Amino acid sequence: MLGGLHTRNVNYLSQTSEGKRHDKKIADEASPTYPTDIDVYTDTGFQGYEPEGVQTFQPLKNPKGKELTPEQKEQNSRISSIRIVIEHIIAGMKRCRIVKDLFRNTKEKYDDLVMEIACALHNFRVHCRQS
Repeated sequence: MLGGLHTRNVNYLSQTSEGKRHDKKIADEASPTYPTDIDVYTDTGFQGYEPEGVQTFQPLKNPKGKELTPEQKEQNSRISSIRIVIEHIIAGMKRCRIVKDLFRNTKEKYDDLVMEIACALHNFRVHCRQS
């Protein structure tokens, strides 16, 4: 899922996968192509994810037995302020409970359709608020 920070919209959606699969493994297998000179803000689920042609940002952890420097804390704060917008977009999609609850429908590609509809409803809500 790729969100537009300024628009608060969902702009890209990958294939759905079961919740037990690791985020980085899914991203590695999908190998999405990104526009050139784009920044990618990741959480700890994407540790080591470095696609070509993009700059990735991930919050730093405290070194064992030490503290982060004030510059590192400031960088973590900037990254977190961007990541919170992304988390709010994800929460907006999960307002449709079918997306976050156990999905029992076995029709092929139906789970992808449900996620597309949830994203479209989120984008519609955001559009209506901005109008």
